[in-house]
Amino acid sequence: MATNVKLFLSSSQPPLYNSTRTTTVPSYHHRLPIPVSNTTFYTLQASTNSYYSRSRRRRYRVCSKAVEVQSDFEATAIAGRDRLLKVPTEKIRNFSIIAHIDHGKSTLADKLLQVTGTVQSREMKEQFLDNMDLERERGITIKLQAARMRFVHEDEPYCLNLIDTPGHVDFSYEVSRSLAACEGALLVVDASQGVEAQTLANVYLALENNLEVIPVLNKIDLPGAEPSRVVQEIEEVIGLDCSNAIYCSAKEGIGINEILTAIVQRIPPPPDSAGRPLRALIFDSYYDAYRGVIVYFRVIDGTVKKGDRILFMASGKDYFADEIGVLSPNQQQVDELYAGEVGYMSASIRSVADARVGDTITHYGRKAEQSLPGYKEATPMVFCGLFPVDADQFPDLRDALEKLQLNDAALKFEPETSSAMGFGFRCGFLGLLHMEIVQERLEREYNLTLIITAPSVVYRVHCANGETVECSNPSALPEQGNRKSIEEPMVKIEMLTPKDYIGSLMELSQDRRGEFKGMKFITENRASLTYEMPLAEMVGDFFDQLKSRSKGYASMEYSFIGYKESDLIKLDVLINGDGVEPLATIVHRDKAYSVGRALTQKLKELIPRQMFKVPIQACIGSKVIASESLSAIRKDVLAKCYGGDISRKKKLLKKQAAGKKRMKAIGKVDVPQEAFMAVLKLEKEVL
Repeated sequence: MATNVKLFLSSSQPPLYNSTRTTTVPSYHHRLPIPVSNTTFYTLQASTNSYYSRSRRRRYRVCSKAVEVQSDFEATAIAGRDRLLKVPTEKIRNFSIIAHIDHGKSTLADKLLQVTGTVQSREMKEQFLDNMDLERERGITIKLQAARMRFVHEDEPYCLNLIDTPGHVDFSYEVSRSLAACEGALLVVDASQGVEAQTLANVYLALENNLEVIPVLNKIDLPGAEPSRVVQEIEEVIGLDCSNAIYCSAKEGIGINEILTAIVQRIPPPPDSAGRPLRALIFDSYYDAYRGVIVYFRVIDGTVKKGDRILFMASGKDYFADEIGVLSPNQQQVDELYAGEVGYMSASIRSVADARVGDTITHYGRKAEQSLPGYKEATPMVFCGLFPVDADQFPDLRDALEKLQLNDAALKFEPETSSAMGFGFRCGFLGLLHMEIVQERLEREYNLTLIITAPSVVYRVHCANGETVECSNPSALPEQGNRKSIEEPMVKIEMLTPKDYIGSLMELSQDRRGEFKGMKFITENRASLTYEMPLAEMVGDFFDQLKSRSKGYASMEYSFIGYKESDLIKLDVLINGDGVEPLATIVHRDKAYSVGRALTQKLKELIPRQMFKVPIQACIGSKVIASESLSAIRKDVLAKCYGGDISRKKKLLKKQAAGKKRMKAIGKVDVPQEAFMAVLKLEKEVL
């Protein structure tokens, strides 16, 4: 007995067979082809054993849907293979993707590369543009990356240059460099989480650069997605018109063609200035051991060809362009780049100082009259000392920092000497995450073993003689009698949080000497808290505490606002009466006791016992505020006195006491390296 079953197939799908007959399918045939005709409805005679029929129907529906989606992207992918072909300047679009961390920015970039055929499916992997192991392990973007794509819209080929950006507040300098090379930006917002602190900061950067901003709501396929609420948030908080916002799911491939169409239609092309003298802006660079410095640049005016003699206007150095090309996303050589295009250049540049980020490239024979504005100098917010464990690695550390600074223009460093750790460098970073990333990159990429001191900030000291000294190291702080006042850097912090955690975050901010500035409700359930706070209070575990107290829902963004006078003091640590410079810290007077107590207790555990009693003290000037003592190793000098007169025992004990007194006067306590490391880690927690 057989049953007639009807299956619906899309009329756009080509027929599998050009046959109209029906076939009886036995239940034991698992892979028998299904006969299909050219009509919309087809009839299939299946056996009464419906298990195989149902499973085959499910597989058939899934396959037909996959074929339909695949056919939508097929033409685009084929066109993408010709991405090295030249297009007119009006067909070029330069754009970046900006978003808060973990809002799907890298996933969207992956899908754009895949759909346009820039990366073949067999080569595709998650976070394709994030080429550092560190980025993949942490799931964050650290470095900006560029990729050239080709997209055909209404039978016209377009060249799309994507410059990907990081999303964390510590890498905002990378974002500003990306935006300076673009005419438009995709603002990606998570449809379930909504507007976050870094969303605001990045979109303001884009508006300052006069970019066309296209709102994109990502992750609409999630069960908790609320696109209408998020659209309202964007309009109310940021002020962007979201009537033409794009709803997409980068993971599922929904809305990708709409995004590509919007890029073509709404982002303006670069100005056609190919006839002017060459001016190209360097927005990134890195050091290659074989080819020297490789620079990434955007051509603003003119054209550059392979073999041209080029000049770096800031450094005044000239080279021959041995190789130029585009990033698609791997380096591919071309013969010429003209105004509006983005590419790379290799010119056998061996000195890292000759080609800095923000410099302008021009022709040696036909120089541009004026260089491009470049970038605003990055201001380091957090400082720490980097010292090699092995003193022989000091030259290697210097070379590594110079090469890394080429790739990370926000990194600043200068030589420093420590009595405990020898020669090293005082390094400036944009934040704690930036500091951690630099340390890990130095250790992984350059095979260095480093000691990192507790993070500190730059204080401004007004001396009694009228001078003003900037000090980031406690050992460089002028003596108490020479100081008139100390100013510390202040930051403005904006925290976005669900209303349930407002009280807990206000308590955290006030514990860190924060000054309340305002609170406003963005929506019915989310609020924005604004505080002014000393930067020194924020460089510890403030961000970790923020996430912990809000169960991960709160986000923050901060900006430097200036210096403010505070009651700050230098806390010294004395071991056996001798000051230990690397353990000195600058703290607020109200926190001096708790920090001093924690330091002395930790040192007592870590310093090995000596033959004499060792006092460990925390002092403000000459005043001891916390003290611990390390008891002496006692030798039993009475062991040989079995019986006998008490005076004999007293004589031996007196002789021992005199020896210990003399030993204490001339003895020196060596603090082991492990103790320094543990105490520095403790300082990060306490401060």
